[in-house]
Amino acid sequence: MNPDKSITETEKEIIEEFALFDSWDDKYEYIIDMGKRLPPLDPKYKIDENRVKGCQSSVWLVAGFQKGKLFYEADSDAMIVKGLISMLIRVLSGRTPDEIIEARLDFIREIGMTTHLAQTRSNGLLNMVKQMKHYALAYKIKDPVPTKN
Repeated sequence: MNPDKSITETEKEIIEEFALFDSWDDKYEYIIDMGKRLPPLDPKYKIDENRVKGCQSSVWLVAGFQKGKLFYEADSDAMIVKGLISMLIRVLSGRTPDEIIEARLDFIREIGMTTHLAQTRSNGLLNMVKQMKHYALAYKIKDPVPTKN
């Protein structure tokens, strides 16, 4: 997560990183490596109310709100899924609720995730995005006054 870069710039970075790999085996390995770098989620958050519904694997997602921005933490029991959620955190964490709600997340399609993931993982990815946007909407309603950077 780099707060100095826009969502679009961060997405572009990810697209460029994936372009370096010729095969999907290499891309999956990269996704797994990203998941390994995701800080572990405190076990106290690995409860049912933090599970992302509709994911075949267990995925836990929590959000905190500081100075008008959301910060996500997550974990999964599946390495590829952990890598996928780490990419979403990289793009969306540290952003305002409006930025998250409005994010199109075109990088998912651009890097080929929509065509190369199994249907169950693709559905899980969409549910992770929905949950992250749901948190953003909840915090926007809770704190509707826009804050200045």
